[in-house]
Amino acid sequence: MGILSGKPQDEPLHSGEVFNLWSHLLATKESLVTLQILNNHCGDHDLKVFIEDLMENCIQQEEQQAEAILKTSGIRLPPAPPDRPDVHVEDIPAGARFNDPEIASFLRKELAAGKILCSYVMGIATREDIASMYGEFHVQKAEYEDKLLKIQKEKGWLVLPPMSLK
Repeated sequence: MGILSGKPQDEPLHSGEVFNLWSHLLATKESLVTLQILNNHCGDHDLKVFIEDLMENCIQQEEQQAEAILKTSGIRLPPAPPDRPDVHVEDIPAGARFNDPEIASFLRKELAAGKILCSYVMGIATREDIASMYGEFHVQKAEYEDKLLKIQKEKGWLVLPPMSLK
């Protein structure tokens, strides 16, 4: 074992790191399916492009990195739900369809919750590579949250709390 050897990847994972890596991997697998469903419901081109970019360049990368660490450590991987087929938004009945502003709001909440998780894992990690990886995830989620905020403002989808103008 390389405990405190200066090579983090040789150090064992502690139980908190294992639990959070495993839970995060399961959540990313579930998020990818959720994003596929939301993408099917999405009618706005800009939001659709955002969702596809989020899936490919954020969530899938997190999935791959967490999975690689767990595999290397000999930890059994969580199951992945099946992919969802592509559906045309017109084929979803209006009463059963998520609206674009609802999708954007949901994604912002998920990104914010993801940043909180990343901060927590950074705080409990004793392996520098794990803390650094979750730091990168946090920064990436913040960047996507900023992109989504701009889309919400441009489309008029942002619901603001009461403003204090005094």
